[in-house]
Amino acid sequence: MSSAETDSLFDEVADRAVALGNEILDANPDADAWEIASGMLSGVVHFWLYTHQPCADPSCRSCAEMATAELRLQQLVDEVRESAEESTYFHSPFDRNVGNA
Repeated sequence: MSSAETDSLFDEVADRAVALGNEILDANPDADAWEIASGMLSGVVHFWLYTHQPCADPSCRSCAEMATAELRLQQLVDEVRESAEESTYFHSPFDRNVGNA
């Protein structure tokens, strides 16, 4: 799979996740949006951990970065931080640390 195809698939999956969240919110107007988002995040975390398990070869160089639960968790946290910081929603005009001139 080419880099462009991988990027396209990444974007499609991300867009579908957002669309699913919006669909669930629309179908449940009295629901707590934060609860829905946390449920989606929980499912994504479980899926990510499942798909990033190392292979059965303890000396596999390809799996070295994911060879322990702690290493996988650090990779996950790093990826979440990167996605959050790239998001247009990362900063809010209501953040307490927003400067006012």
